[in-house]
Amino acid sequence: MAGQPILPSLSEIYASRDTTRDGPLALAFATLFEPSYPLFEFLVPTVVATIDGANPGSQTPRRSYNALIDTAIYELEKWPHGQQASFLGGHPRIGEIKGLSALSASEQAAHATPPEVLERLVVLNEEYERRYPGLRYITFVNGRSRKMIMLEMEEKLGIVDDSWVKGDSEEVHEVGSGEWVSEARRALQDIGHIAKSRLAALKVDGDQEVED
Repeated sequence: MAGQPILPSLSEIYASRDTTRDGPLALAFATLFEPSYPLFEFLVPTVVATIDGANPGSQTPRRSYNALIDTAIYELEKWPHGQQASFLGGHPRIGEIKGLSALSASEQAAHATPPEVLERLVVLNEEYERRYPGLRYITFVNGRSRKMIMLEMEEKLGIVDDSWVKGDSEEVHEVGSGEWVSEARRALQDIGHIAKSRLAALKVDGDQEVED
């Protein structure tokens, strides 16, 4: 694919302690997770410290791309709720067709989506974000069409027929509630699945370990 990103090598990542936006880990995570302020300011420094052994309780057992992704998700799950929401907001909404990274555009299959499905997704995204304040609906597309994701979103929101219209439900899961926390955790896990899928799309073996 034209414009497809190239990931830094594992040797570069594990040999570097650079926590800036131009460092090898930041460049890799910006591709695998999508760039965002909390990624650069909080996640990258934390994972660099883990690689360096400065976080004894968060050791990376293997030195591979999959291990880096697993470590990132593990750290993200410990973040405060607002910080988690800000990180998740770095991913594009389902159905967006402008301003997408090359990998996001490929995953969402923008050119194969009927306009009525895109219009429905706009409404569903708004409803989801109303019910889960601060969150954005994220799912591991895994080759599925946007129409299939639309149906998944409707199921998540309890929409069972075409009679539903925006504003029918007053249900809201406040930040920090059990439902909100569960949904944030699910989204973070899917972020990990997406990142590993991107490794495959870039023809990178996520299990290959860097040599000392």
